[in-house]
Amino acid sequence: MAVLDKRTISFDRKEFDDQELLSIYRKILLPRMIEEKMLILLRQGKISKWFSGWGQEAISVGSAYAMDREEYILPMHRNLGIFTAREVPLDRLFAQFQGKMTGFTKGRDRSFHFGTQEYNIVGMISHLGPQLGLADGIGLASKIRNEKKATLVFTGDGGASEGDFHEALNVASVWDLPVIFGIENNQWGLSTPSNEQFKCKQFIDKGIGYGMEAVQVNGNDILEVIRTVRKISKEIRQTPKPVLLEFMTFRMRGHEEASGTKYYPKGIQDEWEQFDPLKAFSDFLYSEGVLTEQIEDQFRKEIKKEIQDGLDSAYAEPDVIPNMDSELTDVYADYEQSVIEATGNKSERRFVDAIQDGLRQSMERYDDLIIMGQDVAEYGGVFKITEGFVDQFGKERVRNTPICESAIVGAGLGLSIAGMKAVVEMQFADFATCGFNQIVNNLAKMHWRWGQNADVVIRMPTGAGAAAGPFHSQSNEAWFFHTPGLKIVYPSSPFEAKGLLAAAIEDPNPVLVFEHKFLYRSIREEIPNDYYTVEIGKANTVREGSELTIITYGLGVHWAKNYADDHSELSIEILDLRTLLPLDTEAIYSAARKTGRVIILHEDCMTGGIGGELVALILENCFESLDAPVTRVASIDTPVPFAAQLEEQFLPKSRLDQAINKILNY
Repeated sequence: MAVLDKRTISFDRKEFDDQELLSIYRKILLPRMIEEKMLILLRQGKISKWFSGWGQEAISVGSAYAMDREEYILPMHRNLGIFTAREVPLDRLFAQFQGKMTGFTKGRDRSFHFGTQEYNIVGMISHLGPQLGLADGIGLASKIRNEKKATLVFTGDGGASEGDFHEALNVASVWDLPVIFGIENNQWGLSTPSNEQFKCKQFIDKGIGYGMEAVQVNGNDILEVIRTVRKISKEIRQTPKPVLLEFMTFRMRGHEEASGTKYYPKGIQDEWEQFDPLKAFSDFLYSEGVLTEQIEDQFRKEIKKEIQDGLDSAYAEPDVIPNMDSELTDVYADYEQSVIEATGNKSERRFVDAIQDGLRQSMERYDDLIIMGQDVAEYGGVFKITEGFVDQFGKERVRNTPICESAIVGAGLGLSIAGMKAVVEMQFADFATCGFNQIVNNLAKMHWRWGQNADVVIRMPTGAGAAAGPFHSQSNEAWFFHTPGLKIVYPSSPFEAKGLLAAAIEDPNPVLVFEHKFLYRSIREEIPNDYYTVEIGKANTVREGSELTIITYGLGVHWAKNYADDHSELSIEILDLRTLLPLDTEAIYSAARKTGRVIILHEDCMTGGIGGELVALILENCFESLDAPVTRVASIDTPVPFAAQLEEQFLPKSRLDQAINKILNY
């Protein structure tokens, strides 16, 4: 496709009558007047930060105007016009800017870092690209439900350099998702010009690489923006497919006001000012006899009053009063688990079979549950847990994914936003690094930020013992243990594996389920055939004892049990944590006080492992009951080695006997 003239505007009013043109003009005038006021307030110190969309209003207003009201839009921080075109009340918008309680984040996040189901807007995070994956999930929900809805998501020319951009477009193309990927090409990424951001001449050239249609429009021509977005959205509602839509425009002000524009070439702003979308549209409407000074004066007076009324309302609201209880409570979506007891006939099942049972029965229980992961469909996953699922549930619900961990975790969150459930399989827990940002910054923070639950389970095949080396054997639960908003379960038996996985899927919060690969086919037990759940957040006393307490989880439970079996002369209490977030602190304290001698055993490396936190908790709460120092037994501080002899040395099992003798003889 040929490059459009980036600046020349030739308004074509075909399809637009006078009244609609005036309505559009008022809609583009509103965000500009808000900006004018915000810049004054910024200089007065009444707001702390401002990201200007000056000169880009035609994109935001035109796109929101063209989309159906019930369709989701995922904007960026320069898209004020989307919020105003969706008629978000100005008093709430201004309260959000000022960190007031009636804003959308209760003072917890700033500017446009919020979403609202009421207005079908999903706000960004500062990492820019991840929201593209969310749009995939929303589009997938629409396609599966045959809702015939389009989704529009924005990024900038700078943000399009991120890997999330590639991943999201690739997934959308492979899955034929009804998503419009809007790129606001405003020539700059903060202070970095386009020629230092990307080598291609224009973004529409990328379309062929993704096998998708790519369209370029003059982003300063609001009528062309409306017409184009209307046409594309109409098409993809009927025939789902993604479209790459490049809006050519210019950022008239700095990335944010504090950064300024001193790095701009001299005269470039003057050149682009001639093509200001508001002034150009105003001049056109005057030339058409549609807009008059009287009408414009009326609009400006009305808008000025709306802005002032909204500001007065926001100013009148008191500052947020910190409340510790609500801050902590809002980290998770409100949910009280109702445990489904294990009853009925039992069958002997391996650990891997139990996980398969829990997953299958959850799929039967929840028609809106989607499984996503690499090779999970016909192949059944690398560990064969989803083998046969395609035959039972179909490929719409059991989806092979490209190797795009970030986009797929994001798609899971998008499904949740659209009211569905998702289970994402990491082929190995090690690979979660490629989706780390989505997990710790989107899934974990979403509810606390603006009240949106993240109904996503991530299955994490984990651990050493299989001579798989440093990239397939890590115990990485501590990376996530530090992150408020996540839940982490780590079963040690087939019974718990089935029940905790089912419970995790029931829970509307994000849950990471760590499944030790060594246990998959090495242990088995009789478990109920029917569906049941195990309580999340509740530890389990595996063995009663009076001389020593071992607190552990996962494969460590079996190391501890084997040691106790081999040393029947010792009375050893074994506490299986089962859930790492939230911790069952009462069970931990009770087990520590019972014997006064405590070993924390885990497979993860010593430094920075969960054991350090457990030691601190026990010392702070049980010090007077202790008869010896709390001792950690963990893997050595190296990556996980490949050779069997090195792996055996790495793991803590061989050091458990020495630690127990030392603490008993203290």
